[in-house]
Amino acid sequence: MQKILNIAAYRFVPIEDGQALREALRARTHALALKGTILLAPEGINLFVAGTEASVRTFLEELCADPRFAGLETKESWSEAQPFRRMLVKLKREIIRMDHPAIRPAAGRAPGVDAPTLKRWLDQGHDDAGRPIVLLDTRNAFEVEHGSFEGAIDWRIRKFTEFPQALRDHREQLAGKTVVSFCTGGIRCEKAAILMREEGVADVLQLEGGILKYFEEVGGAHYRGECFVFDGREALAPDLRPRANGISARAQEDPDLAIKR
Repeated sequence: MQKILNIAAYRFVPIEDGQALREALRARTHALALKGTILLAPEGINLFVAGTEASVRTFLEELCADPRFAGLETKESWSEAQPFRRMLVKLKREIIRMDHPAIRPAAGRAPGVDAPTLKRWLDQGHDDAGRPIVLLDTRNAFEVEHGSFEGAIDWRIRKFTEFPQALRDHREQLAGKTVVSFCTGGIRCEKAAILMREEGVADVLQLEGGILKYFEEVGGAHYRGECFVFDGREALAPDLRPRANGISARAQEDPDLAIKR
């Protein structure tokens, strides 16, 4: 029985009261017996939380009462057991580290493409303007080894901070194409898309909600393998079934924890 609801969400929005917000979120997640990780930074929030459906829904309702997080879009999946060992609420410099200070997603997003539209483009072999599509995997190399979209470009980066240099080294691969960047849940491909536009790549889109939202909305069409996640489930199949039902202290896409197995 799949009794634990797992949610992943992020939003780039200015946060000036990080310490006070951290304490408030710590208190509420502990009171609701939730586990996972919430990352807070001046640029926004990134969260991975699991618990009973009632507790998770209550937490989301309370969080979204804050105008900064109203309408927060989540990626949802279910597991038999709690995949996290503890609840962490952490203050960070960035909610996903790129070490590129010019990137300020809250000031404006790169255009996105939703999962059904991307599937249709991949089915037909081009976008609606007839342009060829290139899929760019912005995840770490070991994550890509668990699965990725067919024909996706993989620059074999070890951590996301290597992406800016990889872009400079390989930008010619993207010329003349509609580039769709993707990652696990959307946060890395959003930053990557903004950087690519800043660096002069003309036609760049991000996959809205990443691989997890793609699985949730259209399944595994044009995808091969599983999607690695940084928690006790290890990886998710296109139908969102977990490979394992263990527990982990790690949270998805937290570079401080991702290097530790």
